[in-house]
Amino acid sequence: MHRRWLFISAAVALIIASLTVVLLSDDKADVGHAAATPAAGERPNVPPATESPTASARASDASSKPSAKGTPRKETARPTATPAKPPATNTPRTPSAAAPLAGRVRPGATYRGVATFYDSDGTGACLYDASDDVMTGAMNHTDYESATACGAYVRVRTADGASITVRITNECPGECAPGQIDLSAQAFAELAAPSLGQIPITWQLVSPGTAGPLSIRYKTGSSRYWCGIQVIGHRNPLARLEVRTGGGWSRLPRTDYNYFISEDGSGCGGAIRITDVFGERLTLDGIALRPNVVQPTRVQFTRR
Repeated sequence: MHRRWLFISAAVALIIASLTVVLLSDDKADVGHAAATPAAGERPNVPPATESPTASARASDASSKPSAKGTPRKETARPTATPAKPPATNTPRTPSAAAPLAGRVRPGATYRGVATFYDSDGTGACLYDASDDVMTGAMNHTDYESATACGAYVRVRTADGASITVRITNECPGECAPGQIDLSAQAFAELAAPSLGQIPITWQLVSPGTAGPLSIRYKTGSSRYWCGIQVIGHRNPLARLEVRTGGGWSRLPRTDYNYFISEDGSGCGGAIRITDVFGERLTLDGIALRPNVVQPTRVQFTRR
């Protein structure tokens, strides 16, 4: 009886010990699972020895340094030998106080360019007649400014100090750069040997002292229904031409062939008022409506 009790006690103790081992094993398994699954928003606890730079960090480092094999940077177009725009000395768009009505070519400004030459008799885009005065020039398209330069006198000077005064009677074609003047062959020869072909120059607008009275011409085909009016021999560049109408003075537009046009005939055959770039006005009465006839006057703009 005593042995049976001992055997039962030993069996119970063994069962209790087994249950204790099982319970301890389950607790350890739960603890490991919790460590492997972080809560929302938490960073996994990765051991430092296994952690490496992130992809975004590498990309940032790479973008901060130029790549030797990357796409080459697109170069900005370099200016050509002839600038697309005239240099600062050749773009005086704000008229001087002394010449409030001046356009691109104004008194007191110095322009830089080159001089070339051609055979000229004084005719050309300004539609002046041939002249014995061979000291003429053709202005580049930019500074010609739709005939605004027609009739202007400019003094052309070379680097060594030689100079000549010419009257603008023509427009130099598009290949002439801003600042360039295509002189008559005779005028060029006064400055340099023709064998040079072209020379660097500076030039300025001048108001000559030798100009006589100016003249007026109505264009061929003019009538009281339509007319074109041209001013010839003016000392200073023209800024405006107006005709007297029933409502007062009416300003006429200027063409690139140097005539002021009245499309509906208003003012044709009546009084004409002209204004130079300095603002001086001259009123001309008694100019008959006679097409293609040069009619001299007794007036001239003041020398400046």
